[in-house]
Amino acid sequence: MSVLPDRFRHIVVEGPIGVGKSSLARRIAAHLGAELLLEKAEDNPFLERFYADVPGYAFQTQLFFLFQRVKQLQSLAQPGMFAQAVVSDFLFAKDALFARLNLSDDEYRLYAQMYAQMAPQAPEPDLIIWLQATPATLLQRIRRRGIRMEQGISEAYLQRLCDAYVEHFHGHDGAPVLSVATEHFNPVDIQADFELLLDRLATFDERRGVLDPRPDIGLR
Repeated sequence: MSVLPDRFRHIVVEGPIGVGKSSLARRIAAHLGAELLLEKAEDNPFLERFYADVPGYAFQTQLFFLFQRVKQLQSLAQPGMFAQAVVSDFLFAKDALFARLNLSDDEYRLYAQMYAQMAPQAPEPDLIIWLQATPATLLQRIRRRGIRMEQGISEAYLQRLCDAYVEHFHGHDGAPVLSVATEHFNPVDIQADFELLLDRLATFDERRGVLDPRPDIGLR
């Protein structure tokens, strides 16, 4: 099985709700013997109320995530933290992506001021693995995993979220990004797919790259 380059000391797995980023982050971290840094959505006291009433609780939910992620990522700035690799299932910039999607214009202007103050504290990863799937597939996966508060998520919302990720990464000029189509590719549960992903990462030296074992089935 391929060995990842030493330059990938901080790997982020990103993508929309239900795409499998936490599961893949766990598997990559276990393979590398890396530190695992997971988003702790369950700690957000506003999240369940947000799913029931987006306009009423979006701002509180977003601020909690913003402060939580800053606190989590500050640990990466500690001396010696990168003695071992770190694999995370969230990119700090995704917080602003969700804020733009869910907040009113007035709320977003206030949020953006706080975000601008905190963003410099978040270290840039060495590699981003951007997982993609169609909204219909994401919805199926969300239904299958059965988290109660997520069951009201609509395919229309997932479409807006996927579009927001596309827009974000098209304008991204930070860490290298490997986009991975997961529609017919399962590196979490299928060993051959996981090895194919590792092989791609072992030789990945581009700013942008794509892994799509079924290129005839396009993702945007």
